[in-house]
Amino acid sequence: MGFSEILGHQRQTETLRLALAKGRLHHAYLFAGPEGVGKRTLALALAKAIHCAERVDDFCGQCANCARIEDGNHPDVRTIEPLAGKKEISIQQIREIEKQLNFRSFSGRKKIAVLDPATLMNLSAQNALLKTLEEPPQDSLLVLVATNTGGLLPTLRSRCLRLSFGSLQCAQLANYLASKKGLKREEADFLAAMAMGSLGTALKIDGEEMQEKRRVWIELLSSLKAGDYRAATVTAEGLAKDRDESLRFLEWAGIWYRDLMVHAVTRGSSELVNRDVLAWMEHESADDRLEHSLSLIAQTIEAAAGIQRNLNRRMVLENLLFNVVGNR
Repeated sequence: MGFSEILGHQRQTETLRLALAKGRLHHAYLFAGPEGVGKRTLALALAKAIHCAERVDDFCGQCANCARIEDGNHPDVRTIEPLAGKKEISIQQIREIEKQLNFRSFSGRKKIAVLDPATLMNLSAQNALLKTLEEPPQDSLLVLVATNTGGLLPTLRSRCLRLSFGSLQCAQLANYLASKKGLKREEADFLAAMAMGSLGTALKIDGEEMQEKRRVWIELLSSLKAGDYRAATVTAEGLAKDRDESLRFLEWAGIWYRDLMVHAVTRGSSELVNRDVLAWMEHESADDRLEHSLSLIAQTIEAAAGIQRNLNRRMVLENLLFNVVGNR
C-alpha cells in the first residue's frame, strides 16, 4: 500500500507527497471535485503518510497508526461530518475540533481534521472555522472536502490551498473493478461508464439492476424510433423525478449512440462499452445513420449540461426524447 496505489489523481498525489517530503505542507487544503472520485481517500492517505510508523513520507496501510486512521479512531486524526440524524456540521462541532487542534499531539506529529463534506457546515460553523484558518494551531492540518465549493464562504476558500479533482478515467475505473473486485471485464467496463468516473458510485451500483435498466432503456429508444411520442412523455416524467437517475440515463444514452456509431464504422466490438449486448446493437445500428447518432450524442451532452444547471428536468428530457422520435 502507499501513494503509488491511489487510484488516479497522480498530479494531486504527487503534489502532496512532495510537499510532505520537503516539509512544506500547507496548513489548510480544499479538495474540490466530483463526488466519489477519491478526495476523502487521498485526504486520509495523507494523514496515514504523516503518522505511518513504518514508512517515511508514505504509508504502509498496515501499521497500528495506519489501521487506526482507517478505522477512524486515531487520536490525532478526526473526520468531521454531520452527526447522526443531522443535516449540517454545527458550530459546536467546529469549536470542539478547534480545541482538539490546540492540544498537544499524542504522537508528536500533526493533528489533522478532515471536513467532509465541508459544504454542510452552516454559516455559523464556517465563520467559526475562519479563525482557525487565520491563526492555525502549531502542527495542525485541515482538509476541506467539497463537491460544489460555491457553498463555502469566499474568505474560507481563499485561506485554503485548492487541489482540483476530476472524474476518474473509465479505463482506470474498469481496471480497478476487474482486478480488485473480481468483476468480468464486460461488466466492469459497463459499470465504469455508468458511474461517470466515480468509484464511489460504481461500488454502489447494483450490477444486475443496472443491466435491467439498460434493457428497458434500449427498448425505450427502439420504441421512440417507431414514433412513440407517448413513451417519450411518460419516460421524461419518470426520469425527471430523480436527478441522478436522469444524468445516468443521459450518460448511458450518449454511450449507446457512440457505440452505434463506432459499430457502424468498424463492424467490430472491441471498442464498444455495450459489447455484451452486441446482437441488440447490430439490430439497432442496421438502419441508424451516422449523422443521427452524432447528433444525438451532442444532444445528450447538452441535456446533461442543462440538468447540471438546474433547468427543468422534465422539459430537458422530453425535448431530447422527442428529438429521438423526430430523427427516426
